[in-house]
Amino acid sequence: MKNNKTELFETMPVGKALLSMAIPTIISQLITMIYNLADTLFIGMSGDPYKVAAASIVGILYFMLNSLANLFGVGGGSLLSRLLGEKREYNAKRVASFSIYGSLVIAALYSLGCFLFTEPLARLLGASDNTVGYASDYLFFVVAIGGIPSTLGLTMSHLLRSAGYSKESGTGLAIGGIANIILDPLFMFVILPKGNEVTGAALATLLSNIITLIYYIFIYYKLRNKSVLTLSPKFANLEKDLIISIFAIGLPSAITAFLANLTTIIKNNLTAGYGDIELAAYGIAVKADMIPLNIGMGLCQGMMPLVAYNYASKNYKRMRSFTRCAQISGIVVAVVFIGIFEIFAKEIVWIFIRDEATIAYGQNFLRIACLATPFMISNFQKIYCLQAMGKGKESLMLGVFRQGLFAIPILLTMNHFFGLYGVVSTQVISDGITFIVAALIYRKVYKSLEN
Repeated sequence: MKNNKTELFETMPVGKALLSMAIPTIISQLITMIYNLADTLFIGMSGDPYKVAAASIVGILYFMLNSLANLFGVGGGSLLSRLLGEKREYNAKRVASFSIYGSLVIAALYSLGCFLFTEPLARLLGASDNTVGYASDYLFFVVAIGGIPSTLGLTMSHLLRSAGYSKESGTGLAIGGIANIILDPLFMFVILPKGNEVTGAALATLLSNIITLIYYIFIYYKLRNKSVLTLSPKFANLEKDLIISIFAIGLPSAITAFLANLTTIIKNNLTAGYGDIELAAYGIAVKADMIPLNIGMGLCQGMMPLVAYNYASKNYKRMRSFTRCAQISGIVVAVVFIGIFEIFAKEIVWIFIRDEATIAYGQNFLRIACLATPFMISNFQKIYCLQAMGKGKESLMLGVFRQGLFAIPILLTMNHFFGLYGVVSTQVISDGITFIVAALIYRKVYKSLEN
């Protein structure tokens, strides 16, 4: 099987190669973020903070689908890129097939669990009597029914990018995002009667994810003779060592994403204890802060296949050039957005909701939350680099340190001593500490390569 992306990985100038991989990913990340924001924005037009709070609460279970997609998308994608770097195209093809069907099975199990325990899960996440009905409706359509197309689409996107097809990967996510932006107001304000804004947003998200999946199926069929990507189940039978290699990276990535969601669940429960308006304000602040984080994640995801390929082919100098370029770019983005959020926080929150009490809390929350952005982007990039190199133990260590060892204990401590604003400030402290630990681990790994 011929790999027609060799120039991108091996000889293209570092800046140009990173941009060609990162720009489509960043654009798709931003469009995906916009449609997530669109849900909050359109629901906020109802003027009902309970509906905004409900969507924010259940959004966590929706983002848990990212954890499932990371298990096979990041794990399989990292191995796929390394196999290409080692010129083992046939095994890369088998890894791609196994990852897709593994993702299908685990998404089905997760969706079934959410279907059977919809309301208890909503309550567990912090839904009150005012929000549980809205939260249950959103969870049913977006996760219980939509979990399979969402997870499969994300997994296929990761694999496309890992094979060098960043443009096609980004286009699929962008199509889903644009569809969601169009369908949101259609379902919320035209098709469904007034009062069903949360259900309308959920239906729009479900259909958008189905559209994205259909696009990826078409692209895989189109590339079947040009790349290692395939939908054929006959290639999905892998040897034990390849399966272990997938889970060595995919499992740490999934655990890290799970711990991040667990931290968010605890934050939401603690914030909900101060009131539904406070929870709605925090949800808006977090979604606004997703803009620089999504740009940073786009850089990480664009960088990862380039690092993995050059690591496997032992071109460590080129590999390090990619990591440095991505790191500097991410920090610049973070600093620019901190300035924007500190100056225009009130106006940004006002875009989402006109309720004065929610705006008052939201602008303060956003000014605090954005300070964590440089640390978060830097930590993400180090974790992605370690995953690209197949360093599952080190990436798991960083993920557990960041979310389990640091974030959750700090969160509970800050809530006890400083209340609501202590909860909001937790991310800055936990990611600041993780930044120091990540730098030490990262340096040790690179030193071993130099030796």
